[in-house]
Amino acid sequence: MRYKLSAPLQPKAVIELPASKSISNRALIIHALGRGTTVPANLSDCDDTRVMIQALTENHDVIDILAAGTAMRFLTAYLCVTPGTRIITGTARMQQRPIQILVNALRELGAQIEYAGNEGFPPLRITGGELNGQEVTLKGDVSSQYISALLMIGPVLKNGLTLHLTGEIISRPYINLTLQLMTDFGAKAEWISENCIRVAPHPYSDTAFRVESDWSAASYWYQIAALSSQSSIKLKGLFKKSYQGDSRGAAVFAKLGIATEFTDGDVILRQTSEYPERLDEDFIDIPDLAQTFVVTCALLNIPFRFTGLQSLKIKETDRIAALITEMAKLGYVLRHENNSVLIWNGERCEPHATAVISTYEDHRMAMAFAPASIVFPQIRIDEPHVVSKSYPNYWNDLRLAGFGIEEE
Repeated sequence: MRYKLSAPLQPKAVIELPASKSISNRALIIHALGRGTTVPANLSDCDDTRVMIQALTENHDVIDILAAGTAMRFLTAYLCVTPGTRIITGTARMQQRPIQILVNALRELGAQIEYAGNEGFPPLRITGGELNGQEVTLKGDVSSQYISALLMIGPVLKNGLTLHLTGEIISRPYINLTLQLMTDFGAKAEWISENCIRVAPHPYSDTAFRVESDWSAASYWYQIAALSSQSSIKLKGLFKKSYQGDSRGAAVFAKLGIATEFTDGDVILRQTSEYPERLDEDFIDIPDLAQTFVVTCALLNIPFRFTGLQSLKIKETDRIAALITEMAKLGYVLRHENNSVLIWNGERCEPHATAVISTYEDHRMAMAFAPASIVFPQIRIDEPHVVSKSYPNYWNDLRLAGFGIEEE
């Protein structure tokens, strides 16, 4: 399936954003580990959260998490401390995404994990039980989801958990998000030094909790406002003091002419018409916003150098390669350095007469390129259903704002 998009002259809408997938999936794991009865409220209605709920409630011997990377990492740790033997698997792409670092760390704690396919990759055969280990050392530049998976099981370990992180720590806000949620549910977990976290063997409590709206999803509406000559956009359920690291996207968009007005749980986007000559930004703590800002800056003709992108190669697709390929279809020549830096110095090439954007089974490719229809009328998005991974109502919300969406 393919969508052909056309943009309104003045996008206008009040948007009910989806609940945060990052918070939802962490809250569900913590709730299950604490054996709570009060289910977290306002859970995300997306693929990743649905498969998490199914895995935690249906108790099947084989758990298929499809393309949900968060679920794969979090459930791998969860199953290690949950009695029983289960196989956890996923899509063909998921079976190509490395998980050996997490498996090795869990084995150090005493977990029984076998590879049911290729060494270092899912599917995994896990026999859960009590883990007696209490100390693990990881490189700080691994996926924060590995770190969060380990932290969340810390309170139920016999001796708690001391986690040492070496070198540069990437995505620190996601680690802090996990620690904050653990604390909200009664755990005792904190940084005891710049590179070390201690989790006490103190059980989670049954806690009433409501998930806030998703700042990652909000980024696409900031993008629409930035690319439009005029717009009127209000986003529901966002807070200035957010647990989510991606809330920093608002500050980056302020550099691109979009101011944020907070009004009692809502956000109103204001255009200031202030643009930089170029944008140099470190995405080490907000890697999921990289695609949004790559497309936005190029279409605003703002050269950029984005660093801290090393985790993009192990996402739903190799996002660095995908961005270079798809931006070339629109006439922009990007280059990369060391698989962690993306650069556009203003170099152009001949754009495709009718650009068809491939999404690579990656929800963020679809959502970041859809606003390009403001600059490139009739752009096509292949396999648009991929947005269900995090923002199932995305296309309907675009229609609400005045976008034309035609199925081809």
